Amino acid sequence: MYEPLARRFRRGYERLLRREIGDGPDHVAIIQDGNRRYARKQGEDAPEGHREGANTSEQVLNWCEELGVDELTLYAFSTENFERPPAEREPLFDIIEDKLYELADSDRVHDNAVCIRAIGEIDRLPARVREAIDYAESQTAGYDGFRLNVALAYGGRNELLRAARDVATAVDEGELDTDEITPETVEKRLYRQPVRDVDLIIRTGGDERTSNFLPWHANGNEAAVYFCAPYWPEFSKVDFLRGIRTYESREESWQRTKIDRAVALAGAVGRLELDEATALAGRLRETLPQAGRRRVADELEADETAFDPTADDTPPEPAD
Repeated sequence: MYEPLARRFRRGYERLLRREIGDGPDHVAIIQDGNRRYARKQGEDAPEGHREGANTSEQVLNWCEELGVDELTLYAFSTENFERPPAEREPLFDIIEDKLYELADSDRVHDNAVCIRAIGEIDRLPARVREAIDYAESQTAGYDGFRLNVALAYGGRNELLRAARDVATAVDEGELDTDEITPETVEKRLYRQPVRDVDLIIRTGGDERTSNFLPWHANGNEAAVYFCAPYWPEFSKVDFLRGIRTYESREESWQRTKIDRAVALAGAVGRLELDEATALAGRLRETLPQAGRRRVADELEADETAFDPTADDTPPEPAD
């Protein structure tokens, strides 16, 4: 009796959340935590939790497609995971290998033009996993409908350290001048990087930390972060939609702040020459939503009128 009611309530709540969110993020990155704890709760061994978690990963691909997300990065295996005992690590490699082959041969992946890429220290993985990566990447290399990044043997600190060493070596060997170092210089030396900066990080399992995940693309972009309690195999569409809602609330707050600052800046420069103020307005309009552009234009127009040298500012004659 209670289970059908719970399902109906969940579906209704999903519809409510869906109505509350708009376009959503372009790039979502997920730390899939809690597989082992889920297995223990079920009285199973850790590999069973990872298998259940792999099924959740496939569901998330469906939800991303429904919501128009363009890129998804899944944190499947960190550099720290190499410290796990072989009895747990090897079955996890088996699961990753099988899932990569399965995705690469999936009709859904090809129908939706999903490009699969692995990011991380791929050369540290077993040969069988590297072969599965090569197969998945080669089978989907020409697609641009959706980007799926699988973070394997990934560590954000190691990624930045390696990029810094590469830049230092290039400078030392005379291939690069220090004045030529830009963010793009560092970025092209990262792991096989995502296409887009990360807009939203989701972490399951109850821990509230981002665990060295995509520091350049997420922290540098000040990505929104959503922490939730369910273990990864229990992660539901409702949880995913709540994460999207968290991102949109953050975006709305940023937009309000950006508009307020733009209006204040427009007011401050209203006393400049008209051509300079107009140029400023043009630059601001490129970064603001419609409502913000209107407020900036109104502010500039008010300042232009207030400081118009041709305006007749002679006080009126007193009335008889």
